[in-house]
Amino acid sequence: MISRKILAMALLLSLASIGVAFAGPTYDQVMKSKVIRAGIMTDSIPGAFYNDKKEWVGFDVDIAEEIAKRTGAKLERVPVTNKTRIAFVQQGRIDMSVANMTHKRERDKSIDFSITYFFDGQKLLAKKGQYHDAKDFVGKKIATMQGTTSEINVKNLLKELGDPDYEKNVISFQKESECFQALRMGRVAAWSTDSTILLGYAAQVPGEFELVGDFFSDEPYGIGLPEDDSKWRDHINFTLQDMWLDGTYKKIYDKWYGPETPYYFPLTRKIEIWP
Repeated sequence: MISRKILAMALLLSLASIGVAFAGPTYDQVMKSKVIRAGIMTDSIPGAFYNDKKEWVGFDVDIAEEIAKRTGAKLERVPVTNKTRIAFVQQGRIDMSVANMTHKRERDKSIDFSITYFFDGQKLLAKKGQYHDAKDFVGKKIATMQGTTSEINVKNLLKELGDPDYEKNVISFQKESECFQALRMGRVAAWSTDSTILLGYAAQVPGEFELVGDFFSDEPYGIGLPEDDSKWRDHINFTLQDMWLDGTYKKIYDKWYGPETPYYFPLTRKIEIWP
């Protein structure tokens, strides 16, 4: 007679194999379900945020919606944060993370990335007229987001500038909105992250804040994708390239970062196009 232990093990193995079969390549799943689950931020102005009408809008939202449209699928928006956007891809909770995420070699050990779909760099935001250069922030408190490349970059900047307390002087928060609140309340002298995010928040109170100093990092954004899933990655890359070639990308970009917006950020680079 087969023991209960053996039967239990056989059942577990069977369920596991069913799970693997069900999981399958992401592209095939999407084509079957006609749904793309996209991880998107909720307080990253103007990348992805809730406007005054409580509508979830932004550059990343429009990019994700356009990808879904061209795939013939419905977009399911999944809220993510700086802490969850990679984990959700790894866990299979989302099919892509369109969440102002810099493509870094360290992150590429955990998930894959699309080609760069947005180009930014890190700066400092401070009250207007009080500071003129990054050196002015030595010995001052600077806000940033916990667990991000921005946190690492600003610590390295202060260290290079000779701040002996560079570790203590970088105050990390969970959300971008919390960083901006700390800046407005005077708890920190500056907030440092990608410049377009800083511009987005500064536009809420025109004339009060300004970007200080030069860029001190390159921040190429990639769409986070499941590891070793080349068919899905190719599909996302080809879709982004097609959006660029037919002018759709530029229309979305100008909608959020064009000269007529509060977040003006000139487009100076082009998406990688494969012949």
